[in-house]
Amino acid sequence: MKADEWNRASEVKSEIRFINNWRSKASVILDALAKKEIPERITHNDTKLNNVLLDDETGEAVCVIDLDTIMPGSSLYDFGDLIRGSVSPAQEDERDLSLVSCREEIYDALVHGFLDGCHGCLNKREIELLPFAGQLITFETGVRFLTDFLDGDKYFKVHRERHNIDRCRTQFRLVKCLMEKEESMMKITEKYVKA
Repeated sequence: MKADEWNRASEVKSEIRFINNWRSKASVILDALAKKEIPERITHNDTKLNNVLLDDETGEAVCVIDLDTIMPGSSLYDFGDLIRGSVSPAQEDERDLSLVSCREEIYDALVHGFLDGCHGCLNKREIELLPFAGQLITFETGVRFLTDFLDGDKYFKVHRERHNIDRCRTQFRLVKCLMEKEESMMKITEKYVKA
């Protein structure tokens, strides 16, 4: 395949610049795994609400589905994906980036439930990286959307022209929002660790 076969790279210079500026952080969790700072765990790798069956009457979770993505990894990947898919009120492909934000009250509920469900099994470094995990998985997803846009929209199903670049921009805007809120998200996390 020739480089920029679809002649789209000139449209995404700021996104490529964002990737180049952020890329040094992309290996933080992999590095922590390699250094044995965090343990390898069995992870779902597609943690979102529509992968949980809910009881129609009680609204309680019955079971997790879509198990074909389960493999060894980091619990931070699952938590990061929860953040990515939940904290912003905007849709994943929102064109109006001013609607993308990080709702701390949603993060509060996520971290409370996640830590409660882990029953104290997370180590100190995993807990420290919980707020960062959302940034990483959101960044990775944005890179995947951008890559597909540059490759002619072959992987993700698109429903409109430039759909994947809209998705990419939404993800990168959310990364920035999560970075701005990282300190307050860590304080929220610590609240539940001390409880």
